[in-house]
Amino acid sequence: MNQFRWLTAGESHGKGLVTIVDGMPAGVAITEDLITQDLLRRQKGYGRGKRQQIETDKASILSGIRHGFSIGSPISIQLQNKDHGNAAWETRMATEPITSEVDRVVTLRPGHADLAGTQKYGFDDVRPVLERSSARETAARVAAGALARALLSAVGINIYSQTISIGTVTLSTKLSEAADWERIEKSPVRVTDEAIERDMIDEIDRAKANLDTLGGIFEVRAEGVPFGLGSHVQWDRKLDGRIGQAFLSINAVKAVEIGDGVANAGRPGSLAQDLIEPWNRENPKLWDRATNKAGGLEAGMTNGQDVVVRGFIKPISTVPRTLPSANLDTGESENSFYERSDVAVVPAAGIVGEAMLALVLADALLEKFGGDNLAEISSNMSAFLQTVKPRATN
Repeated sequence: MNQFRWLTAGESHGKGLVTIVDGMPAGVAITEDLITQDLLRRQKGYGRGKRQQIETDKASILSGIRHGFSIGSPISIQLQNKDHGNAAWETRMATEPITSEVDRVVTLRPGHADLAGTQKYGFDDVRPVLERSSARETAARVAAGALARALLSAVGINIYSQTISIGTVTLSTKLSEAADWERIEKSPVRVTDEAIERDMIDEIDRAKANLDTLGGIFEVRAEGVPFGLGSHVQWDRKLDGRIGQAFLSINAVKAVEIGDGVANAGRPGSLAQDLIEPWNRENPKLWDRATNKAGGLEAGMTNGQDVVVRGFIKPISTVPRTLPSANLDTGESENSFYERSDVAVVPAAGIVGEAMLALVLADALLEKFGGDNLAEISSNMSAFLQTVKPRATN
């Protein structure tokens, strides 16, 4: 069975990050600039911290691409951590044994991996845990996601994202459904409405002045998704479950919604369904629906509608003001320390969400239409789509 597999490696202040993608079919157009473009989108957004001013992420492809096209072998990508060049980080994150003493981090920060990670792995220093659990790792995911997007785009599937809310400021359902993707790409908070944009920026400024952070909601949409990705026959093949796991793995995301999942919980069943429109030979959208409350997924399978997923992200745990905590060595009370962070990352999280949805859909695409090269996959997909019609239709 064809699979789209990927792994990341690297620490926040180590030498760099590495991504390995296996399963990319041959013949997909891929360049370093294509990947770098998405990496730069991840670094943007009003409310980001100073780290984004230090790093200028650029993809360096090490293998799997020849003359601008995938060749079917594993693709490896390297991202340099410029901050590692600082002498202090070269010592703190040295890979070779060192003789000099390094200050241990022993103050446990609430909301982070510090306490659970040190207890799980037996560390007497928080540094090894916070370095790998840092959201810096999502840059490597976005690099992998850019490869998945290239494959999906080649068969007509495109992925976008927008911000639904930051703090108490929320985009209306009407505006979110009328998303202007070109306008969103130019917005510092990734919204389609200028008035909401100003309100979100003001909300971020207030939080920053108050030494606090904000969470919110981002939405990711995949357009052009065909019928039949995923399956209803086993729990671990249901595509909505796979998407849920992918989104919940994003730093600070604590809840996921597909379509109108939350609103549907309070509706009567008669108003929660997407009515199936009668077959229309002239309608280019096969088996259309009156609505898309299911978010493009029914019984674990795509149903020909746009896939719509929302991630709910908690406020960033690294709060500028001190919070009561405890010392790893003594267990006694101690105030948390502050290491630079963002105020709000909802817009950037949307870019990470795009990558995660792309990775899941690319895997499901190969599972359904698997082949060793793009032409074979496109042919398999085209042949299947010819069968998507009423069974009595010739």
